[in-house]
Amino acid sequence: MALLCRIVMQSVGLLLSLLGWVLSIITTYLPHWRNLNLELNEMENWTMGLWQTCVMQEEVGTQCKGFDSFLALPAELRISRILMFLSNGLGFLGLLLSGFGLDCLKIGERQQDLKKRLLILGGVLFWTSGITALVPVSWVAYTTVQAFWDETVPEIVPRWEFGEALFVGWFAGFSLLLGGCLLHCAACSSRAPLASGHYAVAEMQTQCPCLENGTADPKV
Repeated sequence: MALLCRIVMQSVGLLLSLLGWVLSIITTYLPHWRNLNLELNEMENWTMGLWQTCVMQEEVGTQCKGFDSFLALPAELRISRILMFLSNGLGFLGLLLSGFGLDCLKIGERQQDLKKRLLILGGVLFWTSGITALVPVSWVAYTTVQAFWDETVPEIVPRWEFGEALFVGWFAGFSLLLGGCLLHCAACSSRAPLASGHYAVAEMQTQCPCLENGTADPKV
């Protein structure tokens, strides 16, 4: 029963981490980190991402233009690019290491200590990946709130608001953190006792040298 619970915990943790990693990649390239709705022209909506700005019009459709210079970007967007790439890379390494540490995988079945270390290391990588995904998303959200409530800007000027990518990024970061916690808990849990079949094999292995020596007592 304990072995089954540990396998289920490992599987759920890995699936959550995989979901968070995929959503983190989607967040990196979504051009919806900030939205701008024009009250004077409701048929025109602006969106901003880490790589480009898009305008959506009912008659023309969606048109996007990439940023010309990396150095010309605001600090939060420049740092967010780096951190999101770091989050995606750490998540990929976490998937590789924790995948080889699963109990349901037959590879390295006799090296349980190594598989336990791989699970713990994978969980730590998922934690780091989740944090590096939450930091840029929360930073951009903070600067958006600051600019929205800036009293020095006239009320008639349109203001940027939260985009859908921010919510996807928050969900991705928390999924990575929760998945890493489950993998770490599964790795630190005690192993289940061997099945009766394994005890029988172990007993046979201890009796074989005695039979070869022609004795019936293992202590002789």
